[in-house]
Amino acid sequence: MGLGVCGLLCKYVVIVLNTLFAITGLVMLGLGLWLRFSSQTGGLFNIDVNTKPFVIGVMVLIVTGAVMLIISAFGEFGACSENRIALNVFSFLLGLVAAMEIITGVLAFVYSDEVAGELSVFYKSVYTQYVSNGGESGPSITLKIFHNALKCCGIGGALEPFVRDTCPKTSGFIETLTIPPCPGVIENVFKTKGTLVLGLFVGTAVLMICALVCCRILIKQMSSLPSPRKEYSQPPVVY
Repeated sequence: MGLGVCGLLCKYVVIVLNTLFAITGLVMLGLGLWLRFSSQTGGLFNIDVNTKPFVIGVMVLIVTGAVMLIISAFGEFGACSENRIALNVFSFLLGLVAAMEIITGVLAFVYSDEVAGELSVFYKSVYTQYVSNGGESGPSITLKIFHNALKCCGIGGALEPFVRDTCPKTSGFIETLTIPPCPGVIENVFKTKGTLVLGLFVGTAVLMICALVCCRILIKQMSSLPSPRKEYSQPPVVY
């Protein structure tokens, strides 16, 4: 007798969510490795203490991506083969990561002002290195990420004379004049979007908890299945 309807539904939910976790982990791991070893950004690991937040962020990205891949591997194998040991490992690791997601989201929300200040200091450090070294490619790619993501430009905004090449492209003079300086935009984003950041972390944790609940239901149904009976061959009876 196989799994019931609820067990089969949970099995497919675990498989689908694990596929999403695997894709997310692969993207995070690939992005982290690119930031760490790319010739454009690798030089930032050899800069002064002001770039420590960037280094820590990249390493967290790599570790988190690798952990997500490991968790999804246990989950996929356990669900597809109905292996209780793999599912137990998966549920244990997933519970830890879900708790860490919630804690990280709450801390990011509570300390959003401090995070904004640290990120602003990091931006100014990269900006200073770019200007003082005559436009190195490493800091330039980081500045472009900031500028295009936040629609800002350097420390001077519309009057920025030093990093204009890394700023977003504008369609006219009026639009150019409306570009704000980045330090203020960075601090404002973290102060006003703290709830959104918290929701992102909590939402991810909710998906993990859904996968965890389905996993426990699947394990329970598998435990209730009767063990396969062993059939022993009988030697022929000689009369």
